[in-house]
Amino acid sequence: MISIPLFLTEQSPCSYLDKKNSQSAFVHPSFSLNTTIYSQLIEQGYRRSGSEVYTPHCPGCSACIPTRLPVNLFTPNKNQKRCIKKNQQTTVIIKPAQFEQAHYEMYMRYQKHKHVGGSMANSSQDDYISFLASNWCNTLFVEFSINNELAAVAIVDLLDNALSAVYTFFEPKFSQYSLGTFAVLWQIDHAQTLNLDFVYMGFWIKDCRKMSYKTQFSPMQGFKNNEWQVLDV
Repeated sequence: MISIPLFLTEQSPCSYLDKKNSQSAFVHPSFSLNTTIYSQLIEQGYRRSGSEVYTPHCPGCSACIPTRLPVNLFTPNKNQKRCIKKNQQTTVIIKPAQFEQAHYEMYMRYQKHKHVGGSMANSSQDDYISFLASNWCNTLFVEFSINNELAAVAIVDLLDNALSAVYTFFEPKFSQYSLGTFAVLWQIDHAQTLNLDFVYMGFWIKDCRKMSYKTQFSPMQGFKNNEWQVLDV
């Protein structure tokens, strides 16, 4: 068993639930991370943000539930089948996790469209790539194009037995293609192709509406009481 040093952040207002404070336990920066160690940590409910790995450690609150989807048990529902059909002509290119100006400019348009007034709408180029890439993880930048035009980018970590969905952003004018959903469906299919077991979907909060899409991918599992179990939604 590897001993991993952690440190606690100060409490701050929660970004997801009103009148709640948040606090996280981070892997200490003195500890050398790699994809294999992170593959073990994500199984215990951790997530990465940039090169940092953390888990919620909020006083008196356990609303943040880590989630994952067993890809071989997944069957698309009617809405997801419609999304697949709508994107029959959408092309996909897998790229390394490197800064590209076109990606960054679309990311900024997406932030101003979807998260008006949010702090990420003022992201510099360094903020952007530091948030999405890391200096130790095997990360992919997956491009989705419609009519030969860049339409979305999904940031995906390739782990030992899973893919991990880090973030997806899209060109606002292509909103009707449901590219956020399509990116998850592509990751499920790609994980199956690679004979991986799961797609990790990040945290889910029952009372947070913008996270509700995750429960549309069934059977979604949540990490509760130190074990993975099918989410009761």
